[in-house]
Amino acid sequence: MSTKIHNFHYICISIDLKDINAVWQKFKRNYTMQDLNKKTTLPYNDFGSWIRSVFPFKTQKISVDAGFSCPNRDGRISYGGCAFCNNSTFNPAYCDKNKTIKEQLEKGKMFFRNKYPEMRYLAYFQAYTNTYGNIEQLKRLYEEALNTEDVVGIVIGTRPDCINSEILDYLQSLSRQTFVIVEYGIESANNDTLKRINRGHTFECSRNAIEETTSRGIITGGHIILGLPGEDTNENIKQASLISQTSLNIIKIHQLQIIRGTKLENEYYQGGIHTYNVDEYIELLAKYIQHLRSNIIIDRFTSQSPKDLLIAPDWGLKNYEFTNKFVNYLKKNNIYQGQLWGKNNKYNQQ
Repeated sequence: MSTKIHNFHYICISIDLKDINAVWQKFKRNYTMQDLNKKTTLPYNDFGSWIRSVFPFKTQKISVDAGFSCPNRDGRISYGGCAFCNNSTFNPAYCDKNKTIKEQLEKGKMFFRNKYPEMRYLAYFQAYTNTYGNIEQLKRLYEEALNTEDVVGIVIGTRPDCINSEILDYLQSLSRQTFVIVEYGIESANNDTLKRINRGHTFECSRNAIEETTSRGIITGGHIILGLPGEDTNENIKQASLISQTSLNIIKIHQLQIIRGTKLENEYYQGGIHTYNVDEYIELLAKYIQHLRSNIIIDRFTSQSPKDLLIAPDWGLKNYEFTNKFVNYLKKNNIYQGQLWGKNNKYNQQ
């Protein structure tokens, strides 16, 4: 471990911290809605408020492409990848697996540097499966990112079936020295759905990975998709309860999008897939967060794909415009996160 990583909080930022672990204690407390309402008027536990409580400066994620693949692409468990996935939808132009991690980060930083000179950055290992390699390769890539100027942490996107004790032990050690989030692609809590979309793992696999990761004190996030083929409103609400029964810390919620070059594109044109219009999705999402544990931090509600790749649904809204519309709906209807979590209802039954 390099000296710079070990002492990054003294070198990269001007904050009065004797021990980096003090930063993480803010997160490790279980925030309640009452705690959060001291900082925000939002009716849900939002990522923006939380991250501002962790760092005393603006932070921005910068995506990097480390050149990984996925086990359901390269034949280890299947071929073709996930039925919904085209990595081009979330890989910015500056992400280039032929460039070093540092080069990608420096290029990404250029976009923000002039407008926000005090900005600090989280290196986001986003494309494909970013623990799908040997431990020495992972250490080299992660530590290259952390040794890049003004990078104060890393976010690692991966699959729950591509993690093991050796990697988790290393990430546990790393998380004691710097900011680390591990994000798992959960996608669904229904094993039939996971099979249909060619994920290659079960929900039980996701649940086990979440527990193994949080038990080591590593901040743990998860991605889910609402509206996957074969899942209706009741199935999605049931999912919220199942997710809430794990120890997940952060959730990213995505609406199903039909993207060019994916397996779902053909199904969509054959009339086999429904996509939500914006009002339908807002109603579903409102019900979903009512059944979502109140101290899970919500990082996002929607995905936004490039126009040239997006087939449906095209709402014509930017993410912040959707969020404003959604928040207005919640406030108008007196709905808030966790409102029905733990109540005696059918969705809280395993």
